[in-house]
Amino acid sequence: MMLDYLVRLIPLLLLVCGLAVFSLWLYRRMQPGVSFGQRERALKVIDALPMGPLSRLAVVEFAGKRYLIAVSRGRVDRIAEADAPKFALPDDE
Repeated sequence: MMLDYLVRLIPLLLLVCGLAVFSLWLYRRMQPGVSFGQRERALKVIDALPMGPLSRLAVVEFAGKRYLIAVSRGRVDRIAEADAPKFALPDDE
């Protein structure tokens, strides 16, 4: 009697686990706003430096300019602005 119960339980348990994994995979794949390929973004975060538990400094590139911004809880301030470099040197020099 117990063996009959286990013979029915194990395939159903595997089916439920498989459906759970499949649904999580499908949810991740079909999330709104997530593109399936790489695309060119208008905004790039170049670097960010934490300044404390709730604040940080960040360098953001947008429309050929770089902005140094301070980000804290509920506030974003632009500190400086500069033209973006035309080319970047390799880091291995």
